[in-house]
Amino acid sequence: MILQKKIIRLLNVKSKIIPKIEIENRIIHLKKYLLQNIHLKSLIVAISGGQDSTLTGKLCQITIEQLRQEKKDQSYQFIALRLPYGIQKDEEDCKKAINFINPDKIFTINIKNSVLSSELSLNMAGIKISDHVKGNEKARERMKVQYSIAAMKHGIVVGTGNAAEIITGFFTKHGDHGIDVNLISQLNKRQGQLLLRELNCPKYLYLKTPTADLEDENPQKPDEFDLGIQYSTIDSYLEGKEINKSDKKIIEKLYLSTQHKRNIINIG
Repeated sequence: MILQKKIIRLLNVKSKIIPKIEIENRIIHLKKYLLQNIHLKSLIVAISGGQDSTLTGKLCQITIEQLRQEKKDQSYQFIALRLPYGIQKDEEDCKKAINFINPDKIFTINIKNSVLSSELSLNMAGIKISDHVKGNEKARERMKVQYSIAAMKHGIVVGTGNAAEIITGFFTKHGDHGIDVNLISQLNKRQGQLLLRELNCPKYLYLKTPTADLEDENPQKPDEFDLGIQYSTIDSYLEGKEINKSDKKIIEKLYLSTQHKRNIINIG
């Protein structure tokens, strides 16, 4: 229980939430961040069609709409990015997520050619990458694109990683975790669902099976297959509940073995 309490305290996950308050607090703090950095005028989020990017995108759009109204400044904007690798199998879900969010602007950049070019360059150097590593190449290419657009649009990149992913290290180092701010890092999966329900999101967008969808050989592979444990169990752990010993061991092993992904070590 000692490590469990430490992790919960570190990630600041609440055992119970009031969705409306959680939504309001995130919007208030994000507005404050933008107002403190007067050169920033846009929020950038890559929309995948899953629960986390849908929630993050909607919170960002609401934030920007309120800022425009309160400050009488039409230069504030929310930019949603579609960054498919070729043709995405759940493209229809992405379209539905975009419709729900209703972003100010949408840019679609297909990352496939860039990833294949990187893979070819590595092959020419004698390095043949695995399908898993190629998946990480996709995540990093997507983040590179986000920062290029953020630089040109005076914006910041808003992350979509939830607490259940962070605790297990289920993200790409310097990929989807390489962000400026994160609105949902203190929420587990089911808490994110509660916020989307409060925002009147269509159920199919937050009840669909979570997948990073990074592997060519296993498209749409469920996250829980890779993790070896269900998100609902991770959520219970993060809420301070008792879970069985074998599941607890899996979670804590994932946490300890992925510390390098969360902490940068300075030596010298």
